[in-house]
Amino acid sequence: MFIALISIIAVLVLYLIGQYNGFVVLKTRIGEALSGIDVQLKRRADLIPNLVETVKGYAKHEKSVFTEVTKARSSLMKAESLEEKAKANDMLTGALKSLFAVAEAYPELKASANFQDLQRQLEDTEDKVAYSRQFYNANVLDFNTKVSMFPSNLIANTFSFKAFEFFAATEEERKKINVKFE
Repeated sequence: MFIALISIIAVLVLYLIGQYNGFVVLKTRIGEALSGIDVQLKRRADLIPNLVETVKGYAKHEKSVFTEVTKARSSLMKAESLEEKAKANDMLTGALKSLFAVAEAYPELKASANFQDLQRQLEDTEDKVAYSRQFYNANVLDFNTKVSMFPSNLIANTFSFKAFEFFAATEEERKKINVKFE
């Protein structure tokens, strides 16, 4: 009888440890995924000054667009929370649309090798941002499911594991940004 009781307690303790460690692993993956988003957003922001300078060389009279892009980039670099990053990213996406609209008016700019290279890098970065968001959201889904399902929700409540917020696309982001100039 005593051995059976000890065995049951040992199994319960091992179950609790396994569940707790599962939460820790998922939480760590979410942190890694969020870091991946940050890396790609920074890469995107780092491309902007080169892009602005390239366009400036051809379109000297478009100061308001350059100011808008610079301000949006600065907001993205200062953003800390997930919500701030999403808003700043939206602002930058809108500013880039304006910048590319300006570029449309300058055929020699569209033909520039430097501009085309920056355009390709930006497209590549946009794809990586999208992938990073998917990776983050997949991990958030796993974690949030575990937080809300019985019996793991008992462990989540005991150790104060709370659901994470998804990185959702805004209405502006749902519209595909067109950066092709052909």
